[in-house]
Amino acid sequence: MLLFLQALLPVVIIVAIGRLLAWRNVIAAEGWRGIERVSYYLLFPALIIREIARAPLETAPWGLALALVGAQLVLGAVGLLASTSRGTPAIGSIIQSNVRWTAFVALSLAGALFGGEGLALVAISAAAMIPIANILSIGALTKFAESAPGRTPNVMRDLATNPLLIACIIGIGLNLIDAVPSGVVDTTFGLLGQSVIALGLLTAGAGVDVKALKRAGSRTLLWSLIRLIGLPAAALSFGLLLGLPPLHILIAVLCTATPTATNCYILAKQLGGDAPLSANLIAVQTVLSIITMPIIYGFALRLTSI
Repeated sequence: MLLFLQALLPVVIIVAIGRLLAWRNVIAAEGWRGIERVSYYLLFPALIIREIARAPLETAPWGLALALVGAQLVLGAVGLLASTSRGTPAIGSIIQSNVRWTAFVALSLAGALFGGEGLALVAISAAAMIPIANILSIGALTKFAESAPGRTPNVMRDLATNPLLIACIIGIGLNLIDAVPSGVVDTTFGLLGQSVIALGLLTAGAGVDVKALKRAGSRTLLWSLIRLIGLPAAALSFGLLLGLPPLHILIAVLCTATPTATNCYILAKQLGGDAPLSANLIAVQTVLSIITMPIIYGFALRLTSI
């Protein structure tokens, strides 16, 4: 547990530095968007390709993927219980919040706690969770939107052009044909991948809307707690039911215990969701996760006795 707290503290500090830099306008909003795009389209895919290409797929953690997807489906269904918001854009934003996660936090913690094996398992987790998160989020936002001012969404098109999914496919392909990157190529991919964790955490901090904390009400607090506790609890339950190895269960908990993704606000705004509510959920979950993540991880650690 002490190791987890030691791994979590740098994450909190880097996120706080990102918020400070944004608050002081050291980097303009356009600059943060540029950093986020570079991380999303280049750095994170490089890390995914390298780690999945090197992972032992002959013992592929299909159980881990199943536990994570099962947890997302459960929390997506739980979002439908927002009866006071039924038929309004708010329910779409709640469902999106329930199924998305902050991969950069999971990568940082998994790398610090379990090294390269942890990074590889988070990369594989991303391959499982990203499609489900996109399908459920886009479907919910468009179904419950009063009006969608942006382009008409096409789930299959969005998935086919998602750089993270493309990176997963490339990594699996390289692994299957035993063409693991080596030499200069491996070093290049390694350097790119090392950059994404720090930059991702900085942009996560910069994206937190402090004003959203002030306007967040009881509904935001309730659904934030449901998301922060419910998603890892579901993943943990599925992991135990499936008899997963302790390490896989802990990785599932790390991935699902992170706060919801900061891009929830952008997607909600584009697809007619409740964008202010999404901003509130992001801000509250980012702060609360500092408390909930150690508690949930400690509980999982006791159960798995790793």
